[in-house]
Amino acid sequence: MTLYINCCVREESRTDRIARAVLQKLGGGYTELKLYEENLKPLDRETLNKRTALIDQSDYSDPMFDYAKQFASADTIVIAAPYWDLSFPATLKTYIENIYITDIVSAYGKNGMPVGLCKATELYYVTTAGGPYDSTFSYGYIESLAKNFFGIPTTHLVKAEMLDIDGYDADEILNRVIR
Repeated sequence: MTLYINCCVREESRTDRIARAVLQKLGGGYTELKLYEENLKPLDRETLNKRTALIDQSDYSDPMFDYAKQFASADTIVIAAPYWDLSFPATLKTYIENIYITDIVSAYGKNGMPVGLCKATELYYVTTAGGPYDSTFSYGYIESLAKNFFGIPTTHLVKAEMLDIDGYDADEILNRVIR
């Protein structure tokens, strides 16, 4: 199963347009998770204490673990996240905070280092930027999580940049990336 994590808020999102082309090229069906339609909230004292107590009991039956289970069981993951304020939308960080569950997406080996438990072998990170794109605090972060904590060995960056800069043809850039 391919999991499409859609962080695009605009109806005519250029990022979503490219991500759907990636999904089409991957073939097969996919499950779409529209983060802006989910009831995701950052962890607070109450939910963190509840989560910690349930993890300590190895009780993963609470619905708070459903996102992590879905993520861990996906064969391929596609994340569509526009480049906002030198990173990605906060809803993606909130999602990551909610899925990073020990013994579902990651565990700790005998040496104390994380061992990824996710089934996916590939993760595609799709983004668009109005100006120049710097991957440091967006794709770089996701790539590090995927490879070092989730156990996803291969990541791909699919990007279109300079879309709002005079002298650049946004449609041509998008079409080139989609091809």
